[in-house]
Parts: sequence; C-alpha cells; structure tokens
Amino acid sequence: MKSKNPFTHWLEKIKTAEAADRAKHKNQIPFRLNFLFFIIFALFAILITRLGYLQIVNGEKMEQRLKEATVINVSRSTPRGSIYDANGVALVDNKAFPSITFTRGNTMSAGDIYQVANKLNELIHVEVDENLTDRDKKDYWLANPENLKIAEDRLSFKEKNLDTSDEYQKLVDKVQDTEIQFDETELRAATIFKRMNAASALSTVFVKSKDVTNEELAVVAERASDLPGVSTGTDWERNYNDALDDSLRSILGTISTEKQGLPEDDLKEYLKKGYARNDRVGISYLEKQYEEALQGKKSKYEISLNQQGVITKQEELNKGEKGANLKLTINSDFQKRVEEIVKNHYQNLIDNGQAQYSPGAYAVALDPNNGDVLAMSGFSHEVGSKEIKEYTLGTILNNFEPGSVVKAGTVTAGYQTGVISGNDVLIDEPIQLAGTPLKGSIYNKIAGNQIPLNTVKALEWSSNAYMMKIVLRILGVDYYPNMALPESAGTKEMYDKLRNAFAEYGMGVKTGIDLPGESSGLVSQKFGEPGGPGGGNLLDLSFGQYDTYTPMQLAQYAATVANGGTRISPHVVKGIYGNNEDGGLGELQKEISGKELNKVDLSPEQMGIIKQGFYQAVHGNDPYTTATDLQTANLDTSAKTGTAETSVTVNGEVIQTINSNLVAYAPSEAPRIAISVVLPNLSVDHDDTNKAIAKDIINAFTEVYGTN
Repeated sequence: MKSKNPFTHWLEKIKTAEAADRAKHKNQIPFRLNFLFFIIFALFAILITRLGYLQIVNGEKMEQRLKEATVINVSRSTPRGSIYDANGVALVDNKAFPSITFTRGNTMSAGDIYQVANKLNELIHVEVDENLTDRDKKDYWLANPENLKIAEDRLSFKEKNLDTSDEYQKLVDKVQDTEIQFDETELRAATIFKRMNAASALSTVFVKSKDVTNEELAVVAERASDLPGVSTGTDWERNYNDALDDSLRSILGTISTEKQGLPEDDLKEYLKKGYARNDRVGISYLEKQYEEALQGKKSKYEISLNQQGVITKQEELNKGEKGANLKLTINSDFQKRVEEIVKNHYQNLIDNGQAQYSPGAYAVALDPNNGDVLAMSGFSHEVGSKEIKEYTLGTILNNFEPGSVVKAGTVTAGYQTGVISGNDVLIDEPIQLAGTPLKGSIYNKIAGNQIPLNTVKALEWSSNAYMMKIVLRILGVDYYPNMALPESAGTKEMYDKLRNAFAEYGMGVKTGIDLPGESSGLVSQKFGEPGGPGGGNLLDLSFGQYDTYTPMQLAQYAATVANGGTRISPHVVKGIYGNNEDGGLGELQKEISGKELNKVDLSPEQMGIIKQGFYQAVHGNDPYTTATDLQTANLDTSAKTGTAETSVTVNGEVIQTINSNLVAYAPSEAPRIAISVVLPNLSVDHDDTNKAIAKDIINAFTEVYGTN
C-alpha cells in the first residue's frame, strides 16, 4: 500500500479544520442577528413610549412652545403725559392722528420690503421725503433683484470676495446716476422703502403719520394679507398751548423724534429699561427730568409669522396707557406778569443806554416754605443791540457776582467761627492794606473816618468794612492801617470757612431744582495757581465781589433766610397725576415737595438778628438805609440789596460796569414769596430798577394770589 504524500495529508487537515470553523461560525450568525433585532426592537419601544409621553402627557406644553416660535408679542409706544400749570391749564398735551405703520418680520429682506413698498405706493399717497438722498435711491434700486444682479455683474472677482458690508458698498458705488433718475411715482416708492427699511426686526415704524385719509385706512385694512407687516394705527405729536409764554415753553423742554430715537449718551440705560431704539423720549428739562412718569405704558401686540418669518397677522392685546401728567407749581398768569415786569424794566434800561453791555436780566420767585417755583424769568441781550430775547433758563445756567446781597452769609461765618456772637458792634472804616487801594463801604471811603455799627445796622446800611473785619477776625488778626494779611488768608481752609457758610444758604452749590443741567456757580479752587484765590480776594468774597452765583441760587438764599434757616430744594413740578376718562388731568399719584437739604447752623437768636437786618434794610429811616423803596409794596417786605463792581471787554477795551442785584421776601413775619433780581453789567448803578422790579413782582403776587 502506497503511503500518503505528506503535503497532501497536510492539505486535507487544513480543509477539515476550515469546514469545522465554517460550521461553528454558521451556528453563531442566528444568535447575533437575533440580538441585533432585540436591540432595534427595544429602541423602537423606547421611542414610541417617549412620543406617546410628549403627545399625551406633555402635548399642550409642546404645542405652546411651537406657537411661541411663530407668534411673538411686541410693544409699541403710547402718547406721553400732558403738562399743566398750577391752575390745571394744559400747557402741552398730544395731538393724535391715524397712521399707516409697518412692522418688519425677523427674516424680511430688502427685496421683500421692496415688493411691499411698491404695492403700498399704489394704495396710499406719501409725499416725497425732502431728505431723500442719492444713497437712499440707490438702496431702493438695489432692492430690486433684477437690478441687484446687474450691479453684481459689475463687480470684479476681488470685490465679490469682500466682507458683506464692504461688498454692498461696492454695489452701491456701481449704481449709475442715470439709473436713479426716478419719476414722481418711483420717488414716492423710494420714500416708503426708506422708512420701512429703517425698521429693525419686529420693530414698528410709521410709513405715513399725517394727513391719512379714511379711504387709505380702509384700503390698507382690506389688503392687509397682501401687505405683510403693514397695518393701521395712531400716531401723536406734542401740542403746545397757543397762549403759552415763551418762558414756560423753554422750561418744558423737548422730546426726540421717532427718527432720532434714544439719545446716544443714554442709550444703554434706556435699553435696559425696555425702551426701543426709535422711542421718543425727553431730551431736555422737564420732558427729560420726568421721562419715566411722562412715558406711557406701551401697548402690546401679538404678531404671527409664517415659516419664512414674514408677518401674517397683527392683533392688539393691550391698548397700553397714556403717560402720567405733570402739574406745575407755576401759575401761568403770575409767570406772565413776572415776565412782562422784567422785560419792560430791562428794555427801558437798554433803550436809555444804561444796559448796552449787559448780557441779560433775571428774576426768580419761590415759596420759601416748600420750595415751589412761583415764577422764573430771564432775557438775554447782545452788546450793540436793542433787542432782547427770552432766556428763562439763564436763571439756572448763568452765574454773576452778587455783591452785598450775600452778607448774611458772611455774618453767619462770623457766628459759626465765634468771632462775633450776637448783635456785635464793629467799627466801619475804610480798610487800607499794604500795597492795595482802599476797600470801604460806599458811604464811608474817607481814611480815618470811623462809624460804630452793630450787625443789624451793618446789614441795613450794607457795610463792606463790617464784613471785612469779620474775615480779619477769622484770620486771627485785628485791623490797623497798611497791615499785611497773614499767609493763611490765601488758603483753602480760610476760604472754606466763608464758603461753607454761604453754601448753607445755597450759594456756590447746586440748588437741587428738578431741572437738569443747573450750574453750581463759579467757585475757584485753584489755590496756589496763577489767577487763583488770594488773600485780597478773601476780603472781596466777604461782600460778594469774587465768587459768582445763579439767580436761582440767590432766590434759594433769600428763601432760606425767610423761613428761618432751612434750605429747601426748589421744584417746578407740584405733583404727578393720572388720567381721567377723557385723558385729561386725573387723580394725584405722587405729591412733589422741595427736599430739606440742610439747616443753617445758627441759633434762633442769631438768625433773628440777620432777619432783623433784612427788615431794617427796607424799614429803616437813615440816609444810608438801602431798600426803602420797598416800603410801599403791597406786602410788608424784607430785603438785601447788592452792587458788584464788574467789567466787560468790548473790541479789546475793558469797560467798567455794575451788577445791580437784590434779594427780598414778603410778608416779613410769615413769608409767602422770596425773590431774587439780577441785573448784570449795567453802565451805571441802578438799584432803583432792581427794587422796582421786586416791588412790581410782589404787587403782582398779591393780585394773583391775594394778600393772605
């Protein structure tokens, strides 16, 4: 028997092993398939269970989420609140009129807006925007897809690969001038497109807000389905009383237009509060100060979007509410009287050549018990002109050297530092410092002439020397002729002893009036610098010849003396009111009164001496009594006059002038009105005019408010 070949035997063993392996593998396949099928079945079971949970258990919540993806709530502005005078006379309210609006969808392109604008142009008449620029026309031309393709073909390869904004600018540059030579119809369509395209996603703009006809309202409502985002609404604008004085008009302030929207400086703050960028807001004075009260509660709209993000439906959910109303402390009749008084007296000074260099004239009247602004009036004037212009805001913006009206502040500093204690007697005599001209009272400028005066008499006569001697005592020295001031006279510490006393009355610090932007006066702090405060200036400050204050600050000073030493912030708004059924002045929501800022640090006896000095300035019978003209006013009056030697430069020439000022209050025992009158840079001393103005104001007050 022939033996097997070893190679053949090896090959057979391999084949046998492979067969066994195939049989084993074949047995494993059904198990793997079955396991895979089991996994798939389990996953399907989990998926079906989850879908069932979402549909049955959580179906309403998921439906709501889907709705929120296609239905969005937006807000729209409502008319501002109105402003009334103290008698409830409307000074500014709103004039409402129907309008055509457009709310932009969140995916709406310029091409989409182009189509809507052209459709709308066939239905309504919009005047061509006089500010329609060539750029606006090119934007409209490019919004047409066919035109856009033409412009794109003009781009070079490099230009086509620029950033989106840069590429669009190149497209604009490629539009030829001949292509934007539009006819009247195209210009009106471009105007509509410009207004609509300015809207950001889901914001609303006015396409036409004036002279909208009933026919236009009807046709827009009828064709709403063909005009995505277009709807009818109501617009408004501020409406000012025809009888409104210019002075009150300037106090009211202004609001931004829809185009201006939120001011850049306050943008972030307004956006945090929920304002839209195109909301109209107060940008000056009362409109700005009381923005939150005057701004209405926005109306709510539900906007439906289709899958392309185009608005298909708009429904009003909440009409919103007109803003709250303001009622002023100012009686417009009294304000008008004060304005006429200041204007007439000032015009006479100009016509007589006695105010040719004067920049203006000002008067303020306050209630010293609560800070109510009863009237504020001012006029500006240019050198060489005989015309004057209303400038009431100058009462809080412009500063002037006050002169001797401030002397209650100097007496207060003397009391507070302990250098005088009561109705102390000091010698009035011309002050001669080493190397300087005489500084003395207007009635006593002869060297060596000495007049003993107590505090009341010093205020009645307006003694400069008395005030300077208080300062010398504060410096720790006694006066003797040709003396030199100690080095401490030019230090901040010594200035602060005077200025802090002045500030307790409101001089050199902001009054706290509810009008933005008021000046705090001009109080130099440049100690040790050229032109900064020096020792001699400290003496000048004691009788009002250095720092400068606003007419409102001087009125607050007068009011503080009048009420016995409580500084109260002035305010022109008396209260915030709701709306009645007709949108007019409703119920009081918030009463506004002046805030107590501080009390003058004096004893009642010391304040009484100061008040007696003010009283005697009117009722004294000495030749040097300063304000006797006010004895014939309708109310018993106390006052303090002030004259400051000033100068102006005209065509390079320095001209000496006079500030003629006055503060007063009445009645003396139970004051109801405190007044400041400021007449800067007159050619001659005219304290008779400031007293005449004060007297006329007091008399007008009694005619409007009565004598009790």
